[in-house]
Amino acid sequence: MTDTDTGPHAAAATDWPGWQRSWDRQQEWYMPDREDRFRIMLDMVEAFVGSAPRVLDLACGTGSITARLLDRFPDAVSTGVDLDPALLAIARGTFAGDDRVTLVEADLTAPDWPARLPHDAYDAVLTATALHWLRKGPLETLYGRIAELVRHGGVFLDADHMIDDTTPRINATEERHRRTRMDRAMKDGALDWAAWWSTAACDPALAEPTARRFMIYGAHAGGETPSAAWHARVLRQQGFGEVRPVWAAPSDTLLLALK
Repeated sequence: MTDTDTGPHAAAATDWPGWQRSWDRQQEWYMPDREDRFRIMLDMVEAFVGSAPRVLDLACGTGSITARLLDRFPDAVSTGVDLDPALLAIARGTFAGDDRVTLVEADLTAPDWPARLPHDAYDAVLTATALHWLRKGPLETLYGRIAELVRHGGVFLDADHMIDDTTPRINATEERHRRTRMDRAMKDGALDWAAWWSTAACDPALAEPTARRFMIYGAHAGGETPSAAWHARVLRQQGFGEVRPVWAAPSDTLLLALK
């Protein structure tokens, strides 16, 4: 179920599973351990709220989390919310006809976005590689709204770039190593962010929403990547009882906040 329609002709002519795979490959160029974080994220969902959760997929993009959620937990339901019209077009094409999925186009920095959701409360709110697009002030406000949406005993899980400024030598060495790996992968044909979007702009079903998304965002939003400790402190301040990392890579962390 979606709040808008991409149109039957576009849906029939477009290889939506192919676009999902293409998005996954592009994201894996940046994060080769992407599937690990998704697996641990869903492990924690099952541990804390069971195998039939009501989930809010926050800044859902193409629905990467929702796809893995429903594959592992067929009785789950998911609300995906995002502002990006192109990524939402892929999500709508992917989940067309699946009553377990509701997709909502909304700006997470707007004060009224929770009013557009189909439910007042969720067992779990999940997000990955998205909230670093926000500055600290709007992110603090967003965390307060997330805390209001998570039921008591529910969880918020955020997998994202969280940089510890107290370890500059470690950070620099890790980044050099990561860039070397990415350069090798690109020589083998991997698409980076810019190349992927150039390809999307050439698809008849995605050309118009891609143009709109660049009107909204530009090349990339100017967000921030504070440390996991900063995120944990703010989440506690906004109403979560316990917060800590449950998985980490050299530059990324999966943080679990328990309501």
